[in-house]
Amino acid sequence: MRKVRAAAVQATPVFLSREATVNKAVKLIHEAGSQGAGLIVFPETFIPTYPDWVWRATPWDGPSGPLYGRLLENSVIVPSAATDALGRASRRVKAYVSVGVNARGEHGATIYNTQVYFGPDGSLLGKHRKLMPTGGERLVWGYGDGSTLHVFDTPFGRLGGLTCWENYMPLARFAMYAKGIDVWCAPTWDNGDAWVATLRHIGKEGRCFVIGVAPVLRGSDVPADVPGRTELWGGEDDWMSKGYSAIVGPEGDILAGPLVGEEGILCADLDVDRARETRYKFDPVGHYSRPDVFTLLVNDHPASVAMSGDVSATVRGDVRSPKPSRPASERPSDRKSRPAS
Repeated sequence: MRKVRAAAVQATPVFLSREATVNKAVKLIHEAGSQGAGLIVFPETFIPTYPDWVWRATPWDGPSGPLYGRLLENSVIVPSAATDALGRASRRVKAYVSVGVNARGEHGATIYNTQVYFGPDGSLLGKHRKLMPTGGERLVWGYGDGSTLHVFDTPFGRLGGLTCWENYMPLARFAMYAKGIDVWCAPTWDNGDAWVATLRHIGKEGRCFVIGVAPVLRGSDVPADVPGRTELWGGEDDWMSKGYSAIVGPEGDILAGPLVGEEGILCADLDVDRARETRYKFDPVGHYSRPDVFTLLVNDHPASVAMSGDVSATVRGDVRSPKPSRPASERPSDRKSRPAS
C-alpha cells in the first residue's frame, strides 16, 4: 500500500462569505500541497463558517433569522462553481481533499452539515452529511441519512470519516469500521483535551489513522455587518474555537499536534500497512467481533420527501423497505455505487 502525507488544515474562515472562504481554502490547498501532502483535510463546515450563534442567540428571536438567511445565501450547492474551484485546486496539487461546507440543494432552503471529498484528478468523489446535528445545531441543519456513509478506495487505503459528535455514536463508528476504513477524517467544532482523547480512542479502536481538524475562530473574526455582531460576540479574547487539531496513529499515538490557538497546517506521514498489521491485536469487525451475539443493520438508502413511481408499491412498503445488505467484500466500491449529487 502506498504511503501518504496527510495535512490537517487548522484555519479561520472568512465569516459567512462563501466566495472569500473558498478562495482561502484554495490557497491553503496549494500551501499544503507544496509541503508534499497527498491528503488534505479541512474543518467542519469551514465554508462559509460554523454557525456559532446557535449557542449564543435566542431561537426564533433577535438576529437568528437574519443570521440563518446570511448562512443560506452563502451555503454551497454540490456541485457548483464553488466545488469546481476546490476540485481544480485538488487537481493542481494532485491530492485527495476533504472540505467541510454548509450545503443545500439547488432549490432548497434546508442546510446540511456536509463534508465533500475530491480526488487528485479534481473529481468530486462524494459527500457525507452529518447524521445528527447536536443541540442548537438543529436550528440550522437538517439530518443526514445512511446513503452518505461513504468510504473511498485510494492508493493509500480506504478513506472516509464522521463529523464532530457523530464520532461519539458507537453504531456509526462500527458501520465505518465494517466498511474497512483505514484513514479516518474527523472534522469538528469540538476542541479541547477531551476531544484529542476521542481521536486517540478511535485510532486504537478502529486500528486506523485519524485526522482531527477544527477551525480557529474568535469574536474579532466576525465582521461588523453580521447581524447581531455587537450583542453576540466580543473581541480577541472571545474564543469560539481554539482548534486542538491532531493526527493520530492506529494505536492511539499522536503523530502531530495538537495545535492550539493559531492557524497552521499539521502534517504526518501515514503507512496504512502499519495500521492493518496492528489489527492482529484487535479487529472490531473481525476476530474481536461476535456476530453470533451482535449484529448491525445499516439503512444506506437515501431518504426522500417525495417519490415517483407505482403508488400502490409505495403503500405496500416495497419502495421504502431497505434491501438486505451484502457483505462488504461482495459489494462494489462506494465510489462507484452511486453518483455524487
